[in-house]
Amino acid sequence: MSGTTQSNVPPSLDLLSIARLVPLGARVLDLGCGTGALLDYLIKERDCSGYGVEIDDANVQACVARGVNVIQFNLEDGLALFGDSSFDVVLQIDTLQHLRNTEVMLRETARVGRIGIVAFPNFAHWPNRLAVLRGRMPVTKVLPYQWYDTPNIRVGTLRDFAALASKNQLQILDSFGLQDGQEIRVWPNARASRAVFKLQRA
Repeated sequence: MSGTTQSNVPPSLDLLSIARLVPLGARVLDLGCGTGALLDYLIKERDCSGYGVEIDDANVQACVARGVNVIQFNLEDGLALFGDSSFDVVLQIDTLQHLRNTEVMLRETARVGRIGIVAFPNFAHWPNRLAVLRGRMPVTKVLPYQWYDTPNIRVGTLRDFAALASKNQLQILDSFGLQDGQEIRVWPNARASRAVFKLQRA
């Protein structure tokens, strides 16, 4: 009996929504690409090309099994190996919250790519607010870890990120929330579990 392996699991609904932001035929760099599901989809369905960057051994192997070009590299070391505007699009999907050099990587994303697409868990989503009001850190589908074993070293909201982008002279081209694959543009800071931003250097 055949089973579903890590290398052939399709992208989630949220990732498919993010994929629509990537132009057809774009050259893409996917930072923290995981198993390569999103990049594989972009290559096959949107005629894109490019590379993933990943540090985890198992995820690198999953990328290779998909046929996705992957570079094993620690993003904390920066992106000096890539020149300015080397890619049409640089993706940082659920990556920034794991990094200590957040501002550096945000600026590098906009330097290396003509546009950057950033997504991260939105801590201001109403179930998270309710959990904190009850005196507990939230545990949700997007933030599935207990406070004591989470790999996230920081949390943020849509408003937090907009302020950070402005501080770093980055122009926001589009922003919205995602909830189960649906774009949320009315009160996204309260109604969406994930924040999405499309940006470029001002």
